[in-house]
This record gives sequence, C-alpha cells and structure tokens, in this order.
Amino acid sequence: MSHQITTIEELEELYAQPLATTVGKESPVINEPYRRLIEAAPFCAIASIGPGGLDCSPRGDGPGFVRILDAQTVAIPDRRGNNRLDTLRNIVHDPRVALLFLIPGLHEALRMNGRATISTEPQLLSSFAVDDKAPATAIVLKMETMYFQCARALKRSRLWNVDAQVDPQALPSAGTLLKSVLTDFDDQAYDDGLAERQSRTLY
Repeated sequence: MSHQITTIEELEELYAQPLATTVGKESPVINEPYRRLIEAAPFCAIASIGPGGLDCSPRGDGPGFVRILDAQTVAIPDRRGNNRLDTLRNIVHDPRVALLFLIPGLHEALRMNGRATISTEPQLLSSFAVDDKAPATAIVLKMETMYFQCARALKRSRLWNVDAQVDPQALPSAGTLLKSVLTDFDDQAYDDGLAERQSRTLY
C-alpha cells in the first residue's frame, strides 16, 4: 500500500476546506495596514526559480528597507553578500518571486508574490546608500497578491521567545561548516577574522 499522495483529490480528502477568510484575505494592492507591516519589517526571505531549481535567500536591513514605490510595487536593495548571485541569476531567467516578511515580536508573517526585475537606475540606487555606499542593483517587485500568514507557525516555533534562543557556541561555526565540505580549509583563521570582516563589509 502506497502512503504517497499523488493527486490533488487525495490531498484534499485529508484536510478541511479553508475558511472564507483564509481564501479571501489576499489583496492585489498594498493597502494601509499591509503598508505598516512592510515598513516595520527588518527581514524578509525571497524565493526564486531558475534553471538549477528553486532558491530561497535572506534579506535584511533596517525596518522599511523594502521600500514601497506604489500600491503594487516594492524595491529591495541588493546589499553586499557572497556574490553567488543565486537570486539575481534566477530573476533574469524567470521573474517569478515570493517574499516572506518577518517582524520581531509579531507572530503573523506577511507573504507577497509577484514578478521582479533587476534595476540599475542611478537615482533609485543612490537613495538606498548607507555610509555613501549604494547597492550594485535593486530588485523591483511588481506585486500580484499579498496576504498575512496566521501566527501558528511562529508560536509553535517560539521564534521570538528569549528563552528559546540557542547558544551559538553549541552549534558549528561558519568556519566549521566550510571545512565540512572543503577539507583543507583553515576554519580557525576564518572564524577568528569573521566578525571584523562582516563589520567592515556590511554595506
């Protein structure tokens, strides 16, 4: 007997019908309550798709770093990172993206789906400058739908509970993670200089 779900009908038999509010809460525009959430969010994850498959990448900065350009458009500065360009390469191939916003202390999350382009418009980039350092590009997302995600996942995970925080010393360091796949890598030297490098290259 197979325990694998292979049809939508089999899947739907296992779950109750969604409430009218669950289906109807999607908004095609950034209304005032949703605007307040976006402007309060210091973090989002962006999902994209390309020839190599799916990718999900973190983005973070001061609250409101995802800038609202109009009722259906937001812009995200592409700050300094690892230069893999996974998200940007995917957007060039396929503009479909999804954002998940998290706001510390708030258990509801915010989801946004749409199509993105990569902008090098000088005025837009200079408006995102920090310490006179502008991002190389900005992701401009034309939103198609957005809605809030209920609080259950964040409540179950106790994500914002101080007593649920993990001691970083109890987990592998960045250098250890690199050495786990690059066997000749000097993990100790990498970890010793990591805090200074990150501080110097944050923007």
